[in-house]
Amino acid sequence: MRRCRFLLLSMLAALLATLLAAPASPAADDVPRETLLRAARVTPTPQQVAWQELEFTCFVHFTVNTFTDLEWGTGKEDPRIFNPTDFDADQWASVCKEAGMKLLILTCKHHDGFCLWPCEQTEHSVKNSPWRGGKGDMVKEVSDACRRHGIKFGVYLSPWDRNAECYGSDAYNDYYKNQLRELLTDYGEITEVWWDGACGEGPNGKRQVYDWDGYIRVVRQWQPKAVIFGQGPDVRWVGNENGLARESEWSVLPFRMGDRTERDLGNRKYLLGAERLMWYPAECDVSIRPGWFYHASQDDQVKSLERLLEIYYRSVGRNSVLLLNVPPDRRGRFHENDVARLREFRSVLDETFRTNLAAGAQVAAENTRDGFHAGSVTDGDGGTYWTTEDGVVAASLTIDLGKPVTFDRAMLQEMITTGQRVERFQLQAEVDGAWKDVAQATTIGYKRLLRFSPVTASKVRLAILDSRDCPTIREFGLFQASARETTAVPRKQP
Repeated sequence: MRRCRFLLLSMLAALLATLLAAPASPAADDVPRETLLRAARVTPTPQQVAWQELEFTCFVHFTVNTFTDLEWGTGKEDPRIFNPTDFDADQWASVCKEAGMKLLILTCKHHDGFCLWPCEQTEHSVKNSPWRGGKGDMVKEVSDACRRHGIKFGVYLSPWDRNAECYGSDAYNDYYKNQLRELLTDYGEITEVWWDGACGEGPNGKRQVYDWDGYIRVVRQWQPKAVIFGQGPDVRWVGNENGLARESEWSVLPFRMGDRTERDLGNRKYLLGAERLMWYPAECDVSIRPGWFYHASQDDQVKSLERLLEIYYRSVGRNSVLLLNVPPDRRGRFHENDVARLREFRSVLDETFRTNLAAGAQVAAENTRDGFHAGSVTDGDGGTYWTTEDGVVAASLTIDLGKPVTFDRAMLQEMITTGQRVERFQLQAEVDGAWKDVAQATTIGYKRLLRFSPVTASKVRLAILDSRDCPTIREFGLFQASARETTAVPRKQP
């Protein structure tokens, strides 16, 4: 026992010595300016910009699991159990449109291997189900409905397949690529291809080594405008399934970074020693219910308005895209409880953000680069922006509202086509002749939303305290929250 204690104490002492000797995270002055400039000038592709502008999107999990009441299927399900009684793709698309979702991603094949289209590679699909007499193609019906309602369409194709006998061999990579080609060539424009890293045993008890590079080449060949989520180079998983982004959510990260679940990603310590940097924005996935697939037992567990608002402010409002899962029931329809909550959610957001109280306000800048005037931040034109002269990384904007206005929400956007640059900023209001701190935060990126106690003022000041290069501010807005929102969400910045 004494020897064990001695060894334990020795190990603890060694660990403590290592920690004390380890270098601390670099302070602002420890990172060379050249490193910061290199990070600031990494920019997104046009496809990544278009994806970011979607802001709020829908995930639809629907397969044999809906009829077995499981989250993960076994791959041994009889296709005959798949028989939605009142499937309506237009209901899905119209609900998404009404909720403000701009993209629908369908689980065309989940881990069970069952395909929602008449796949040529397998018999485990809708062609052997009673739905539509075995002649149906759910992927086609959904993709067509999305286009009728003016929203984008995306596909999820699970890499794990618990039904395919070839899973766990080189042959499966060809099998998977052929499935991918079918989805990418038969259903029009695909906006997002969604891959998780699920890898388990197949029917033969073997695990698969995925040919990710080969899969990516197939997507680039047939849908070059699509962004790839997860295992690709375009969009990354935020690191949780709660729908919440980090307080400081950077889109510029080291190439081939490691753990994506870390609390901080992309801050200054990650820039040091990075041979390559990439634009790799975060997507926040979460389900409106506890499960990803429909379970009747969860009909009374749809997320509250309060929770959905919290998720929205901490995903869309933190430089990310929100991917909210809405699972259809056994009829093949979005359940009434889910639809009612989505309508309530959209109504509150519309009430809050319908009127920008800073629109058209006069703006004075502490420093301005020629041709990039301060008024650009309130002109409502997303193609204009304000920036400073070379080398000026801290400056302020004073917005004159013309009269006293009450507000408790703020919105900021960087011009991300020039990079993500702002590291820290502060919002102040002139109250009784003195500047009062209202809110402060770190990153902005595509969009930052702030919540705070109500303020009444005729002038506000946006102070950029630190930026990796000249800050580029595209839009600035002030809003007063819906009465329903202020009831649901505490009036404080989270």
